[in-house]
Amino acid sequence: MRKGIVLFFAAALALTPAAAQQIHYLNPQDVAEAQRENAQVIEELGGAETGPRAAYVESVGRRVAAYSGIANPGQVLHFTTLNSAVENAFSVPGGYVYITRQLMTLMGNESQLAFALGHEVGHIAGNHAHQREEVERELTWRALPEILLGQMIGGGYGNALAVEQALAVKLQSLSFSREQEYEADTLGLRYMIAAGYDPAGAAQLLQSLARETALQARVQGRSNRRIPEWASTHPLSENRMQRALKEAQATGRLGTGIRNRDVFLNELEGIYVDDDPAQGIIDGPVFTHPDLRIQFRVPTGYLMSNGTYAVTIAGSAGKAQFSGGEDKGSLRNHILKVFEQLIHGQGQVAVPQPKRMTVNGLAAEYTTAHVNTDSGVIDVSVVAYQWDPQHIYHFVMLTKGGTGIGPFTPMVNSLRKISREEAAAIRPRVIHVVTVKPGETAQSLAKRMAYRDYQLERFLVLNGLTANSKLAPGQRVKLVVYGERRS
Repeated sequence: MRKGIVLFFAAALALTPAAAQQIHYLNPQDVAEAQRENAQVIEELGGAETGPRAAYVESVGRRVAAYSGIANPGQVLHFTTLNSAVENAFSVPGGYVYITRQLMTLMGNESQLAFALGHEVGHIAGNHAHQREEVERELTWRALPEILLGQMIGGGYGNALAVEQALAVKLQSLSFSREQEYEADTLGLRYMIAAGYDPAGAAQLLQSLARETALQARVQGRSNRRIPEWASTHPLSENRMQRALKEAQATGRLGTGIRNRDVFLNELEGIYVDDDPAQGIIDGPVFTHPDLRIQFRVPTGYLMSNGTYAVTIAGSAGKAQFSGGEDKGSLRNHILKVFEQLIHGQGQVAVPQPKRMTVNGLAAEYTTAHVNTDSGVIDVSVVAYQWDPQHIYHFVMLTKGGTGIGPFTPMVNSLRKISREEAAAIRPRVIHVVTVKPGETAQSLAKRMAYRDYQLERFLVLNGLTANSKLAPGQRVKLVVYGERRS
């Protein structure tokens, strides 16, 4: 790992054209791997945004990447906006940069977007991925069963809660060291300034992220939602924000350059916030999938994380995941297949004969196996539900040995099929940009936010405002309101 790369003076952020920099060529093997995995990354993380907004993000990315020193950036770098409810941005060494629409909702202008994309390009130009190859070897892309069980019982594979997706393990390896994050910040600042942007956008975005992390830590007990992914993969701190601010001040360009606030806000209009109903909605302790007409409730104090194919649940007494889909076989065979995936590589595990039961009119079967681990005996329980003749859904639960389904019993018994009317009533949250009218205040506008709690706090963080901020007539601000589902 390279040391002492982070620079603090104006010279470090000199507007060096790409031609004058040391040209960085992408490794052909990295490019080939990224091309092979791109479709899977997009599918696993909610799909890709298309249309004008996606084209806009790509145009900003290409603008800052032109100053990265990467050879032929217009051809080798690709920018994708993901339909994900997780505030995140990441890149892979083969030239693919991904940013989620949820992260974009926290931004206030185009310069902040330019910094986020420049930061990720900086990771590619800085060759950071190959400095963590040892980590990637430990988090093997294909070692899903062992990784699954290791993660869910607190094994030595990190903190991700992927259950049936090896991709989540791959993404976990994308976390960088603090020094690499600082270097990417410095490079991102360099690129955005060279592209003509106001460097203030860097510190503004980092401050918004830090405030959002603090707010989520306060509300997560009520929202039952995990702290966003970027809180672990892109560690944030006041120190990092202050560092970016000092570097921006050292350039003498702070407060000058392109912001394009109105253009950016226009692009945000109507963008989904939080969950896409097509992937299911977390609302407090309740998960509802309107298209599948599935609903269940997690125990008090347990947190949920909604993925493309599964919902992960974690709490003090155990961890669980809900998933499933098309399966025309029997419940018993479905359970055995789940166990086969889970305990592969863990030695011989006796799986007791599943028992039958009925939950809210649904035929179901369940069983619990005891698994010996380095941390002691754990109980692995599976409950499968016959949703219809073609589909089976299931919970996988990991608890302390001897407790079985125990702490998850209320959740297991809560699964039900909602009515068509209930499903039709579920609407997405979207960004709506409004113009402040005379007499309107942060407090009055916050009451329009589509949340039951922390309305004012959410409004302030969303707009980069503080409790002392005064709104002026004509000022444009973001609200989160209920919108219409995409057809």
